[in-house]
Amino acid sequence: MSSPSSSPPSNRPAGVPDSGNAKYALVALLMVGAAGALFAWRSCSSHGDVATPMPSVTATETATASTNSKLDDIPLPPPVEQKPEAGPPPKLVYMPANGGCDGKCNGTLTNELEQALQIRGAQTRRCYNQALALDSQLKGRVQITVRVGSGGNLCAANVTSNDMGSPGVANCAANIFRANQSYPQPKGGCVELAVPLSFVPQGQ
Repeated sequence: MSSPSSSPPSNRPAGVPDSGNAKYALVALLMVGAAGALFAWRSCSSHGDVATPMPSVTATETATASTNSKLDDIPLPPPVEQKPEAGPPPKLVYMPANGGCDGKCNGTLTNELEQALQIRGAQTRRCYNQALALDSQLKGRVQITVRVGSGGNLCAANVTSNDMGSPGVANCAANIFRANQSYPQPKGGCVELAVPLSFVPQGQ
């Protein structure tokens, strides 16, 4: 008695999985492909983010030093020569070298000049007092001739008369007048006048 007929098994080529296993294999291939693509993208991004190396401090300082040395080698510009501003020449005032001391004097005595000569005459008393300390009987008259130039400069002060018997007091008196080289100006030119001095002990 024959058994019931069954459907013959389907003949698949060797190595081809059945339909149930094929789905799982396809899903696995897609996941592997996605993972590979993600890895490749991250690799490219990491290479692009690498920072450019900065120059070292030593290299920068070397470049600056070489630049400064070049600047030091540049010669400085020549100094600008300043010329004085042009202007009117200074005024020259010509004065006689002797101040009107030569020749005949035709000037007149002023009150200021007379007072100055009287002060000098009073100062000559010191000369007599010093000599009187050595000789209590010393007395006499001395005349000093004084010549004053037109500008008030002293031209001369000389002893022209002395009856004291000793030149010490007379010479000292002349030096008192010579000590002042500038006097008040006379009027109208130089003047020459005699200054009489009388030396006697006080109380006589």
